[in-house]
Amino acid sequence: MSEQPQFETNHPNNHQLLLSVPQRLNANTGLTGQGIVIAYLDAGFYMHHDIRKRVLLHVDATTNAINESNEIEHTDATSWHGLMVSAIGSGDGFASGGLYTSLAPESDIILIKVSNPRMQVKEKDILRGFVWLLENHHRYGIDIVNVSVGGDVVTDDPDHPLHQSVRALVDSGVTVVIAAGNHGAQRFVPPASSPEAIIVGGYNDNNSNNPDDWHAYHSNYGMAYDGTPKPDIIAPAHWIPSPILPKTIVEKEAKWLGGLLDRTDNSALKDLLKKGFKDLNLAQKKVEKPDEDLYRELQGRIYAHKLISKFYQHVDGTSVAAPIVSSAIAQLLQLNPMLTPAQIRDILKETARPLTTISGEQQGAGCLDINHAVAHVRQSPSYSMK
Repeated sequence: MSEQPQFETNHPNNHQLLLSVPQRLNANTGLTGQGIVIAYLDAGFYMHHDIRKRVLLHVDATTNAINESNEIEHTDATSWHGLMVSAIGSGDGFASGGLYTSLAPESDIILIKVSNPRMQVKEKDILRGFVWLLENHHRYGIDIVNVSVGGDVVTDDPDHPLHQSVRALVDSGVTVVIAAGNHGAQRFVPPASSPEAIIVGGYNDNNSNNPDDWHAYHSNYGMAYDGTPKPDIIAPAHWIPSPILPKTIVEKEAKWLGGLLDRTDNSALKDLLKKGFKDLNLAQKKVEKPDEDLYRELQGRIYAHKLISKFYQHVDGTSVAAPIVSSAIAQLLQLNPMLTPAQIRDILKETARPLTTISGEQQGAGCLDINHAVAHVRQSPSYSMK
C-alpha cells in the first residue's frame, strides 16, 4: 500500500474511544452497587473476567430439571446475549483495564439461563426462570431482576403466568426491570406488558454527551395489559461497549483485527498479518504484499464484527438499555436498601430528562439521569436512610 491505512471502528466520532456507560451518562455518584444482588434472566451466559469474581450462582433452567452451579457447564450461541447483558449491567471492565465498566461494578450477580434445548426462548422457558426466582429470591437476597428477553404473543390477561410472576416478585420487594423490545412497534408481549415492572426503552446517543445529538431508538412502546403507558424510562441503546464472547470466530479474528486499530506503522501491520493470516483465513501470499483490496477487506471485517478493541465490540438494543437501568437501581439501593420497587420507579421517572427529539409515548418519563436520581434519594427525607 502506498500510504499507511487508517483502520477505524464504525461508531460515531470514530476518532475517539467509544464512551463507557458511566461516561455517556456523566455518572459521578461515587456508588458501585456494592452489596446489591442483581439476577439476570437471559438466554445464556459466559463466566467472563468482567463478571466472574462476583457471580454467586448460575442457574440452568433450560429444562424442568433445573441445575444450580458455581460454574457454567455448557456454552453455546445463546451465551453471547446474556454475557452482553450481565457485563453491561454489572461488569467491572477487567479486560479493558477498567475502562468499560458498568454503573454497578461491585454488585453481586446471579445468572439464570432460560433458553430451551433448541436454543430458543419462549414464554414457558421464561416462566421456568421466574418460578425459580419466586422460590429462591429470599434465599439469595435478590434485589433486582433484569429481563432482556421477551415472550410470544400480545395479551391483556392479568392472570397470564408471566404477569402473575412479575406481580408476585414486585409484591415481595424485588424490583423487576424489563427490556421493551426492538421492533419500533406499539405493542408489548409478556413479561414487558406487566404494569408493575419498570419497562425500559432506548435512545441513540451517537456516542456523544451532547443531548442535541441524541435521537430515538426503534424500541417498542404502548400500554401494559391494564392500560398503563410504557416504557417508564429510556436509556442508551446504541454504541454500547460489550465483551466479545470467547471461543468464537469473532474472538479469533478480533485478536488480530483489534490490533489493527492501534498499530503504529505499516511495518507493524505487515508483521501482525504474517502472524495472524491463518486465523483470518487469508492466503499467505496476500499478506506478504498487502494492497488496497486487502485493506478494504480487513476494514469490512472490523465493521462487521463491530470491533472497538481486541476484547470488546459495540452492541445495541433495549436488551442493553435495561441492564443500564438495573445498574442505576443498584446504586439507589446501595444508598438506601429500604426503597421499594414502586419508590424506585417513581424516583427514576421524577428525575428523568425528557428529550425534545423523541415523542412522549416512545420515551415515557424521559432518559435516565443517574446523578439526579441519586441526589434525589440523598436529599429527600421520604427516601433517606433512617
